[in-house]
Amino acid sequence: MDKSMIKGVLIGGAAMVAVAAVATTGYRTMNKPVFAEVVSVKEVSETIRTPREECQDVQVQKQAPVKDEHRVAGTVIGGVAGGVLGHQIGGGTGKTVATVAGAAVGGYAGNKVQKNMQEKDVVTTTEKRCKTVTDTSQKFVGYDVRYRLDGKEDVVRTSFKPGNQLPVKDGKLVLTPPEEAKQPAK
Repeated sequence: MDKSMIKGVLIGGAAMVAVAAVATTGYRTMNKPVFAEVVSVKEVSETIRTPREECQDVQVQKQAPVKDEHRVAGTVIGGVAGGVLGHQIGGGTGKTVATVAGAAVGGYAGNKVQKNMQEKDVVTTTEKRCKTVTDTSQKFVGYDVRYRLDGKEDVVRTSFKPGNQLPVKDGKLVLTPPEEAKQPAK
């Protein structure tokens, strides 16, 4: 073999290798998936808890302040009335005993009557009563999308609800919302 033939074989071989490399790269590029298959879509939301104070005015009854704590007025008035009534009974020393007994019983009864009246004497006031209540609401977070790409399954979260496929560019998912998902609802 002469030199020019050897050069020709080497140059031809190098050209074949270059063409094969370009063809293989082109074949791989052509065979890269352009879409991932969507397997399932699940809407994701979170619960928002917002505490707030809720107040209302409530009518409250309390015992009125007592002016005669020892119920002297009731005891005295009852004693006088009992003494007068007792004095009407009997005669002689019996009259005196009846007056003293009437005064004692009347004083005791007057004391109890005043106590009962004081306990029923109430004052109504308005008080503000507050409690903390929690409002709950749901906030949309996005969609958990299970997809299949190159025979492998994985999950990705998107801000839009995808269709049956997700676009793929250079072997990676394209997660920008499509134009119709960006439009405001009419």
